[in-house]
Amino acid sequence: MSLAVSKANHEEMLALAFVAWPRYAIHEKQPQQPSSTPMTTSSSTTPPPAAQAPIAAPTFPPPQAAPKKMSTKFTDLLAFSGPAPERINGRLAMIGFVAAMGVELARGTDVAAQLADGGLPWFIGTSVVLSLASLIPLSKGISVESKSDGVMTSKAELWNGRFAMLGLVALVFTEFVKGGALV
Repeated sequence: MSLAVSKANHEEMLALAFVAWPRYAIHEKQPQQPSSTPMTTSSSTTPPPAAQAPIAAPTFPPPQAAPKKMSTKFTDLLAFSGPAPERINGRLAMIGFVAAMGVELARGTDVAAQLADGGLPWFIGTSVVLSLASLIPLSKGISVESKSDGVMTSKAELWNGRFAMLGLVALVFTEFVKGGALV
């Protein structure tokens, strides 16, 4: 009796363990039809096969293809569809938008006046440092997607960069139309 109970409990525990993993699809097996020949066993404690509950069997997802090998050539990194241009421009736009708004709030000057008043060397220096910091890992074959997890994903960075580019253009255009600082 203990053998039959422990085997049934073991199978139920396995089935429950796979139910706990949401990424696995669970399909139930069809219950086995009782055979036409009677069971003759020495132990009468084993229930017939039809009386046992169907066991859930996990189906695993298909194996994923190996990640595409990234080229580390400088021309491929900076190509129009390469991994660097939009990411670098987005990072520069995020820093530029925050810096422009910060200086505008602190001094009350628009973006054009900020660049004319000594901001151009800061812009060029930041562009060079950020571009090098973005290109060095890419030239070693390290993709941005391999380092993204949680909330700070590579897609979130791209979208934040896109919005920062639009925000910086909108800020400059609004200041041009207004004829002065936004704030």
